[in-house]
Amino acid sequence: MRKVAISACLLGERCRYDGTDNRDRKLLGKLEGMELIPFCPEHHCFGTPRPTMDLVETEEGIKAISNVTGGDLSPCVRRYAREFFDAHPEVDLYIGKDRSPSCGVCSARLYDRSRTLADDEARGLMAEEAVRRGIESWDAESFLDAHPSPPILGS
Repeated sequence: MRKVAISACLLGERCRYDGTDNRDRKLLGKLEGMELIPFCPEHHCFGTPRPTMDLVETEEGIKAISNVTGGDLSPCVRRYAREFFDAHPEVDLYIGKDRSPSCGVCSARLYDRSRTLADDEARGLMAEEAVRRGIESWDAESFLDAHPSPPILGS
C-alpha cells in the first residue's frame, strides 16, 4: 500500500492561514486505498489563523518571510519538514497544495528582495525536503492532471 504525505487542508482540515480548508474530493477519490498521512507545517509552527508568508530570495538563500512582521519563518518550517519525514520514512508519495510557500512542489511563488515576483514555479520549503529525500512529489492539481479518470463508456 502506498504511503502518501498530503497537505492536511486537501483532506478538509481547516488549517489554512485563514482557518478554511481546500478539501479536494476528486483528489481523495484518486487516492482511495492508499494510506494518507496529513501534514501542515504552517499550522504546526504558527497556529491557525495566522498571517501569510511569502518565499523570498535573500543573500542567504530562499526564506519564508512573514507578510506582517518581515521575520524569517523558515527555521520552524524546515525543522518540521525534517522531523515529519524522519518520523515517516515509509512515505513514498508527497502531494502538496499548489502555490503554497510550504507545500507547493513546482507552483510556489518566489519573490526577490523588493517583493517583485521572480518565479511562479518555485518549490515550497516542505516540498523541498520531500524532493531532497527522493520522494515522488506532486502539486495536487498536477497529480490530478497526470492521473485522469478513465472515460465512462456508453455516455
